[in-house]
Amino acid sequence: MTRVARALISVSDKTGITEFAAALAQLGIEIVSTGGTATALRKHGLAVRDVAELTGFPEIMDGRVKTLHPKVHGGLLGRRDVDAAVMAEHGIDGIELLVVNLYPFEATAARSDCTREDAIENIDIGGPAMIRAAAKNHAFVAVVVDPSDYASVLDALRSPGRSLDEATRRRLARKAFAHTAHYDATISGYLESTEGDGSLPAKLTVPLTRQADMRYGENPHQRAALYRLPRRPAGTLIDAQLRQGKALSFNNIADADAALECARALPSPACVIVKHANPCGVGVAPTLLECYEKAYVTDPESAFGGVIACNVEVDGRFAGTLLARQFLEVIVAPSFSADALAAFAKKPNVRVLATGPLADPATPSLRLQQIEGGLLVQYKDVAMAQDGDLRVVTKRQPTARERADAAFAWRVIRFVKSNAIIYCRDGATLGIGAGQMSRVMSARIAAWKAGEAKLDIRGAAMASDAFFPFRDGIDTAAKHGISIVIQPGGSMRDEEVIAAADEHGMAMLFTGVRHFRH
Repeated sequence: MTRVARALISVSDKTGITEFAAALAQLGIEIVSTGGTATALRKHGLAVRDVAELTGFPEIMDGRVKTLHPKVHGGLLGRRDVDAAVMAEHGIDGIELLVVNLYPFEATAARSDCTREDAIENIDIGGPAMIRAAAKNHAFVAVVVDPSDYASVLDALRSPGRSLDEATRRRLARKAFAHTAHYDATISGYLESTEGDGSLPAKLTVPLTRQADMRYGENPHQRAALYRLPRRPAGTLIDAQLRQGKALSFNNIADADAALECARALPSPACVIVKHANPCGVGVAPTLLECYEKAYVTDPESAFGGVIACNVEVDGRFAGTLLARQFLEVIVAPSFSADALAAFAKKPNVRVLATGPLADPATPSLRLQQIEGGLLVQYKDVAMAQDGDLRVVTKRQPTARERADAAFAWRVIRFVKSNAIIYCRDGATLGIGAGQMSRVMSARIAAWKAGEAKLDIRGAAMASDAFFPFRDGIDTAAKHGISIVIQPGGSMRDEEVIAAADEHGMAMLFTGVRHFRH
């Protein structure tokens, strides 16, 4: 183990740095520092040697060049058992402890007023170079990039040898390389999102930071954690405030995100009830309570133990009705009134999540899905066929009411697992058939679910997330009195499917857009 005689400190995040440096000084360790860090340490009466004194070369180019010098990198990279003679020949002093964290690129780029020039000037060059040098030479040098490690490092240095053991140096080196990798990936992601042409990059590095450990994953025997991305829209689940309730589970988060995504895409107000990642009821209406009534009656049985998302503030009347009627795991909304929070406080196990103003549902973003040995990456499905894009393909023209029902159904179908069929009327889902291997089976299940809930689907709209490969789905819908169908079209048997709709006197709209969700 190498005795620590000299530490180079250069940090943007100055949390705890003066206390840490003071403790190093008390141990007799020389402190070398740069610019703002040196100034901050001197203000607290600490003796600091400037990097410029160490290198014999001043900081230049507004601080762009200050640590990029052989006397810095030689001190970090020199192998004490191999390079000692070279270091002595060139007057290179060894640096046994490097304490560096980087320019705040992530925080700067996240600002709404951040310009490209601001972002570029917050790309750290010397810091990552030093971190990588020290981490490479961890056999002789310890590198600290996280203030949370200060206490354990000091504990080790207070030992008689004033050194850090190999296991600690290796652990810190792993953390250091992860730090610089995340930093570079954040920069790459920013440039790609602000200047890219929209194509998927040839190399994709995703800069994730662990936000929380889960009690377990989908099942108790699986370990799991929640990670966050650096650049993310406001009003999403990842930054939501937990107003009450115990920590969310893996499945809670997955379901809440699915519910919120659907609610965000609907006109306000809207209420969505999700169970096992699928909507089991969706409603839009003039008041949030009416929205909930519509969503709940779709499938009261499945709503039990579900997750609810609203796209407007939740009030006390809504909260009281909800709690009197059903058991729920999570409710998520932009905000909650004081009366609503007081009502939920009577059920302390209900998790209450406030997101703040919701993100624009059309904001493009990448969706990642892991497969064995790799990732599938695609852009988020934000395509929505507008009224002018819809093509009537049947002999009968739809009425205004039918068009409105079909438009609502088409908004909701994006959030139901394929193969998906839903029946809707008057801003409410009436029957949802999700995730079946056969489309006609989804149509039958949706009708059966409506019947179980004692909902009349005669005159309702039917939406299908993809084309009908055969006419049997249309025949099934006709048996239950469905009056209009909205679907992408594009099947080899489109003519057969359209003919079936004409036989039953139904109207049919083609969107030209498919919404598979796997």
